[in-house]
Parts: sequence; C-alpha cells; structure tokens
Amino acid sequence: MSTFQSRRDQFDLPEGITYLDGNSLGPLPKAAVERARQTMADEWGPMLITGWNKAKWMEMPGSLGDRIGKLIGAPAGSTMVGDTLSIKVYQAVASAVEMRPGRKIVLSDNGNFPSDLYIADGLLKSLGQGHELKVVDPEAVVDHITEDVAAVMLTHVDYRTGRVHDMKAITDKAHAVGALMIWDLAHSAGALPVDLTGCNADIAVGCTYKYLNGGPGAPGFIYVRPELIDQVRPALSGWLGHQAPFAFDLDYRPGDGISRMRVGTPPVIQMAVLDAALDAFDGVEMNEIRARSIELSEQFISEVEAGCKDVELASPRDPNLRGSQVSFRFHEGYAGMQALIARGIIGDFRAPDIMRFGFCPLYNTSDEVSHAASALCEIIATGEWDKPEFKARKAVT
Repeated sequence: MSTFQSRRDQFDLPEGITYLDGNSLGPLPKAAVERARQTMADEWGPMLITGWNKAKWMEMPGSLGDRIGKLIGAPAGSTMVGDTLSIKVYQAVASAVEMRPGRKIVLSDNGNFPSDLYIADGLLKSLGQGHELKVVDPEAVVDHITEDVAAVMLTHVDYRTGRVHDMKAITDKAHAVGALMIWDLAHSAGALPVDLTGCNADIAVGCTYKYLNGGPGAPGFIYVRPELIDQVRPALSGWLGHQAPFAFDLDYRPGDGISRMRVGTPPVIQMAVLDAALDAFDGVEMNEIRARSIELSEQFISEVEAGCKDVELASPRDPNLRGSQVSFRFHEGYAGMQALIARGIIGDFRAPDIMRFGFCPLYNTSDEVSHAASALCEIIATGEWDKPEFKARKAVT
C-alpha cells in the first residue's frame, strides 16, 4: 500500500472527488504542470526554433515510445509516439492490408471501439479493391480467422465491459492462417501487463490520455514487430517519416525502422506532459498494478452487489478476463451516473445502459471504492437518480 500511496501523492486530485474515470482521462500529474512550464518558458521561449535541436524535441517521439514500450512488452526502437490514435489505426490497417495482397477481409468484433471500425471501413472503401470489414461477436472471432483474412484488428480490452481478449491465442490463430494481427491497447497500456513480444503481435496502437495520464488530446502510439518493420510501407507518408526529412526530396523514402511510422510534427508541449506523467510508473511493475487493480475491482463488485439488487454486472466476473474497469447495467444508467457525479464520484456512461468505473492503483484507494459503492447503492435504492437534471444528456457522457 505504501508504494501506491506515494504514487497517489504524485497526482493533483481535487478535494472531495472520487475519481473512477481514469479509463477515459487520467488525472493531472503534479509534475506535468512544471514540466509544461519549463518546456514553454525555458525551451520554446529562449530557444525558439533551435529547441528542436537544443532541447531534443525531434527525439521525443522515439524516447517516449521506448518508455511506453517498457509497459507493453516491446523492445527498444519498436514503438513511436505521435499524431492521434485514429491516425495510428489508419496506418496499421493500411500497412497490414498492403502486406497481404489478394486477401480481402479485415476481421474485427462488435466490442471494438467504434472509431476503429469507422476508420477501417472508410479506408477499405477508399481502396476500392473489394475489401470487406467483417465484424463478428467477440466470442466468434477465432472461428472466423480464415485464410481469406488479411488482418485481424481487435481492441484488447472492451471499452464497455472490460472483457479481455486472449492476445496470444488469437495472435497465434491469425499467424496460423497467414494473417497479420493488430491490437488496440487504448484500455490496456498502463492498466494491465501486456507482452507484445511474447505474444508475437505484429502491430499495436494505443492512446496516452487514459491510464498513462498524458492529458486531454495526448498523442497516440504505434508499435511494429521489429522483424516486420522493414516490410511496412506507411500509407500516410508524412515528411517526418521520410528517411531524410530535411533533404526535402519530392519522392518519399521511408525512414529506418519504426521512424517510418512518424507522420506529422510532434506536439512538443503535450509530449513533455506525457513524459512527466510516465514518471509515475518508474519503479513499479505492471504485475503489481494488476494485482492491486483486481483487489479494488473485486471489492467494488462485492460491495455493490451486496447493497443493490437493481444493477447487473456487465463485466466478466472472472477478474482474469476483465481489464481495470467494472461496468454495471442499470435501466437508467445515464441518470444514475449523473447522480453519482453530483456527489463528487466520477465514472462515466456508455450507451445503452452501462455505468462504467475505472480503477487505477496509482491513485485509487480502498476507501474510495467503498465510498463509491455505498453511494451507488443509496442513489438507486432511494431513486435519487430520478430527477430531470440527471436525465438531460450532455455532449460528453
């Protein structure tokens, strides 16, 4: 516990707030404020454009990639930070399809984050070569991995329920039929142990504003298996992915290794914030975080179910099959969550009826879990949720 208490002290958590929504947006690391100030006042201000060299801004996508790589089982030089997760999904799918000519199916499931599906479908339609995005139930994915599949694209942890796919088993099946495997780690990176190398994953993407606490709009990342990277032709051939960007050649030559997956100019201030945020993971093992996360989520499930019979567990009951979140179904889930937020307990809602709670041992405590469970049961038992102001939908749920 002392280890995690020291981590909690690194975050600026508002007084009186129980924050269980780090699976959507991590809280502010205290060190990030000073780091952002330094980047602006001590680097951008006096250095101006020379900061790209003097402050090593140009190197940040790779150095941050290596820091994230340590959390996801990726070797040095195989992960690159920059752009958005949406762009990284596009890159991943485009590259995979091109490496499997003649195969027309990209396979995914209906538990995938919709944005990933939108991007893949739009890309395949733009190609105009008869490709198809095939979407099946999560439990049916393995049975649909056949020799006509170019790539399997899955989100490791379901954003709604927290259900976890078996990364190694699915990757092995994809490779057995010659397909490539793409994993979205948006709800995995920083939340549970991931071993991309051990699972032999081909490509992985993710964001840094959830469990990695990089702040709203923090950049995405992409990993490519080292043995595969020289075969990858970036569909989004941005100038910083060029072998010699400042030669300003009119023809594109992909850079060496993972650098070819760079696209646009990196967001330096946001990356500085992310760099400070990643300090919270220094000296703690992901297995420790995972074990404590399971303790917190099991406590929450037990206390909610003991005190409230009007909710239904939407997440897998087996903690080994669940990410670092717990979801309950309630027929007025949106109103229920708004009532909780009004009490200073922040989770979120996912349509049609899911109340979602994220658990991060870096800052969440057992006392907070009990407080949230008790409040949820009371709100539902008393009908406190049944007020017009709690039913008025906001832009972000």
